Amino acid sequence: MLRLVAGRILSSIGTLLFVGLALFALTRSGPGSPARIVLGADATTEQIAQFEQSHGLDRPFLSQYAAWLGDVMRGDFGKSFVTGRDVAAEIANALPVTLAIVLFAFLIALIFGIGIGVLAALKPGGVFDRVSRFAAVLGLSIPAFWLGIVLIRFLAVDLRWLPPGGYFPLSAGLSLHLQSILMPSVSLAVYYIAVLARMTQASLQETLRGDYVRTARAMGLSSRQVVFYALVNALPPVVNLAALSFGYMFGWALIIEQVFNIPGLSRALLNAISQRDFLLLQGIVFLFTAIFVCANLGADLINRVLDPRQRATA
Repeated sequence: MLRLVAGRILSSIGTLLFVGLALFALTRSGPGSPARIVLGADATTEQIAQFEQSHGLDRPFLSQYAAWLGDVMRGDFGKSFVTGRDVAAEIANALPVTLAIVLFAFLIALIFGIGIGVLAALKPGGVFDRVSRFAAVLGLSIPAFWLGIVLIRFLAVDLRWLPPGGYFPLSAGLSLHLQSILMPSVSLAVYYIAVLARMTQASLQETLRGDYVRTARAMGLSSRQVVFYALVNALPPVVNLAALSFGYMFGWALIIEQVFNIPGLSRALLNAISQRDFLLLQGIVFLFTAIFVCANLGADLINRVLDPRQRATA
């Protein structure tokens, strides 16, 4: 088991190293030097050469990448060529905002997605099953940004129940904090509620048809015990999908933040793109990659606990 966990961790680290290398190469594949962007079109050749030397841009590509990666592993993403500000500090200021929205949306998606899927699987062909199927199609079809606009129109403008945008940190009070992230989180969660509900229903229905479930019923286990036993065995594909959904949520959160005018990572990323701030862009994308890889690693480890067959092969 320990060898398998160590192997998965090493594989995840290898993925991060490869993505970091590709990201580093892509941000430097454009024409011209970052010095030209920072110093302007009127900069002389001597000024550009001095800028590149002071920032290590005159070194070989792999040497630059190794230095950047070593700093990243210590939590140092460098200082922006454009603004001169510390990249790690800028990410640290914006990350809690995006993380609050994503975590709340993920919690909503898990609770409602798995709950709806279980209820639909227990009574296949019933009214709830048919309604949930129709609702899942709607959830999969509605773009998150459009749903966000609709929620602003009705809940903020018409009913005045919630603020139309902006963000209040937890330090401003729990009520204000939840009000500011409720609509963005719901807009982000609806699609993944539908995805998780359909996967949970399909996996649980297949598990309930298994021979070992019929054996459990024949042994006299109660219906609640049988359902719980079947649900545990049906969870591995749901856990995998949930891990992927958690990673994808960070990508969609960038759009949702723009709809609700929330100063999260989306604003920092857009500023980095518009200003061609390579180090800030690298830091944000690398962070998203690390979150995605860690989420999938966590799913693999959870499935090792849930699935005895995987433990047996470890």
